[in-house]
Amino acid sequence: MTQNIPISLEKNCPSMYTLIQLLPQYGQERAKSMKVNVKQQQLAHCVSMVSRAVSPRSTLPVLSNILVKTDNGRLRLSATNLELGITCWIGARIEGEGAITVPARTFTDLVGNLPSDQVILTLDNSTQTLNVRCGTSETNIKGIDAEEFPPIPEPNLEEGVPLNVTNFKEMVQQVAFAASTDEARPVLTGVLLKIDGDHITMAATDGFRISIREDEIPNAVSRPIEAIIPARALTELSRIIGGGDETLIMTFPPDRGQVIFHMDDMELASQLIDGSFPDYRAIIPKNFKTHTLLSTNGLLKACKQAEIIARERKCQPNRNKPALLKCWLTLLWMGYRCLSHLMLDFSGKF
Repeated sequence: MTQNIPISLEKNCPSMYTLIQLLPQYGQERAKSMKVNVKQQQLAHCVSMVSRAVSPRSTLPVLSNILVKTDNGRLRLSATNLELGITCWIGARIEGEGAITVPARTFTDLVGNLPSDQVILTLDNSTQTLNVRCGTSETNIKGIDAEEFPPIPEPNLEEGVPLNVTNFKEMVQQVAFAASTDEARPVLTGVLLKIDGDHITMAATDGFRISIREDEIPNAVSRPIEAIIPARALTELSRIIGGGDETLIMTFPPDRGQVIFHMDDMELASQLIDGSFPDYRAIIPKNFKTHTLLSTNGLLKACKQAEIIARERKCQPNRNKPALLKCWLTLLWMGYRCLSHLMLDFSGKF
């Protein structure tokens, strides 16, 4: 037989009385844990940056999402396709901690079309819904639990290689374009990166052309480094990093087959390519009979006018004055032909 015993909470058990009073408030805090206030311009830039790593046709729905998470007083956004991962941090006013993943395309289009004002992100944990408010706009986005998002490796910055952003970005732009896009030969879709002491070399080839760039790095490494990095990863890196005298830290987590590029507000992680890169040094002549000095702008202008591969013909320059080399550039489309003249200095024989 059950008997009800009256209890005066205020007199006999004040602590329990206080707990019962706080239960509704505690439930509300659990239901709505994350609340972030951030500028629309910064959020749009960050979303656009990480969305480049989103997998559009993945069998895992969470890979089509962007992770939105509070992280040590900043807002963190991350996306990955399991081969490439990009993370961005932006300053924000954090009023509540939490995390969720939201559809990348929906979130990107929404943030990009919000007014230039403060954006308030509020997470409802009970329904996994992210509320986005900005000005007179308010939108609810259904998401996926952040626990399902694949973990992105964290770099050990103490063992990283510091690189000058401007120099490294220039190297990538001058080399990565020569890599192949044919997945049948995965090694050729990557860029060979070699570091020995304070000397860095990058090389890429698709079997028909080759591009090599060498430079010096600020700090010499204690042991040689050699890795094949996907050209796409380096291309995306060159697009999202800034310029100036900033420092980019490159790390290779041991036994992970990965490379991580880290800056204060950005991080890119990529899988490395297994295999042996072709010995490109063997196909490059060590001696030359002819050396030519061309105007960079003039050559670029001539190539842009022709827009196709040049067909060089023999010419007889006057050795008593700067040579005028006639480069016949033939347009294959509709039979047009373009003739461009370039001034050059030369030595040797044609």
